[in-house]
Amino acid sequence: GIGGGGSFVQLTGEVGTGKTTVCRALLEQLPADVDVAMIFNPQLVSPSPRRQAGASLTLSARVCSRLFPFGCPPLGSLTMIDRRQLFGAAAGSFALINGVATASTSRKPKAAVAPRGVDGRLVRLATLELEAQQDFTRGMRTLHGKALRAASLAAFDRVLEREGIDPATPITVEQLRRLIENEPSTNLASRTWLHNQQYMWKTLHAHFHDHADEYLAELEAADRAGPGTLELAPSLEVPMYARHEIHIQPGGYVGDPFAGHMYHYGTNSFYTGTSIGANDQDDSHKRSAQRLPLPQDGKALRILDMGTGIGQLAVALKEKYPDAEVWGIDVAAPMLRYAHMRANNLGVAVNFAQRLAENTGFPDNHFDLVTSYLLHHEVPAEVTRKIIAEVQRITRPGGVFYPLDFGTGGAVMPPRLLYGRWWDHRWNNEAWSLEYHAMPFTEEIGKRGFSIVRNAEAVIRGYGARHAIKT
Repeated sequence: GIGGGGSFVQLTGEVGTGKTTVCRALLEQLPADVDVAMIFNPQLVSPSPRRQAGASLTLSARVCSRLFPFGCPPLGSLTMIDRRQLFGAAAGSFALINGVATASTSRKPKAAVAPRGVDGRLVRLATLELEAQQDFTRGMRTLHGKALRAASLAAFDRVLEREGIDPATPITVEQLRRLIENEPSTNLASRTWLHNQQYMWKTLHAHFHDHADEYLAELEAADRAGPGTLELAPSLEVPMYARHEIHIQPGGYVGDPFAGHMYHYGTNSFYTGTSIGANDQDDSHKRSAQRLPLPQDGKALRILDMGTGIGQLAVALKEKYPDAEVWGIDVAAPMLRYAHMRANNLGVAVNFAQRLAENTGFPDNHFDLVTSYLLHHEVPAEVTRKIIAEVQRITRPGGVFYPLDFGTGGAVMPPRLLYGRWWDHRWNNEAWSLEYHAMPFTEEIGKRGFSIVRNAEAVIRGYGARHAIKT
């Protein structure tokens, strides 16, 4: 404590008053042997104390990116401590009441949400203004992809030429950082993309929290409805690797009750301008379900989608194989609640469960097909290895494991390729992506009781082709 040679500093102030700059200046001047802990008091906007846990925001990754603009320390050195855990339940409840009271006095009353119909299988956003805001972010993504990104890459090529670096010669992440640290064109393109991403999340977050009671009531009603099932595990310990703001989404996938809502509409914007194309109608997931290979005997009685998120692939698989028992599992309860509600609205009976991919709890030799959609680059490499072992246990002999994710194979690579991967890691808060890309994913599967189908066709163009059969 203070009497033991340590100290506490409380820093408060409005947005833009320089709190982060002061913190960064302090950290830069401290001796290496000084330990620093930072305690945050995020605003809690849930109007109901029983929902307060779901409304807490995970801030570690966002703060890290501000304090360490050219690369965060390892994620394990950042730990989010809920203030209620630090000071006790009574103090936390008092803080919550004060936070809600402050929020309630500063927010204007909002009109009730009125349905605006559907566009195919996509429920339209509740206001024309919000819909227009998301359309704006799509336009900015198109502009960025066609102009700013190209200018950024051209500037990067000029840096390589100026420094005498062969574009085909592999470099490390540290070398890359030094190259682009003071290059204005690359940093301008990155900042433009980042502001657009932040604006997208901010507008979605504000809407769903402004109408929290209505949307939470809708989720609660859907929790108990069919045709599918929903299994939540309130006592499940969410692993630290999942407790960060993936894609800089406020609260990440586990720390905001409306994570599923925001993810759905936010990722629809993500797909704009990509090689995959628009995904408003779950287009990519439906194509994947059509192309995923089955066991040689053609049986698909039980199918598992790991890291199902909001259930888009699981729903598409159930539509493709209506007689199959389809499961979608995920660590994130908010995502699963939205997935269950949406599947029910579509009339598709999928079983959703809050479970860990590395410890599913399913019986041995249970599934004919196990798959996932962009799961493995969101977890540490060691967790991926554990997941492969778990898949080997729960897949029947002759069953198929086909994880859908990016290609991998090296931490050192040509500058252009490394620049793109580092950029996604740095600015899109893909905390584990560099670790994932350095892992020989397909070979790791082959080491753990699977035979790899050589020259298999990629289910998603440009992604890794990993057709594995349990031996």
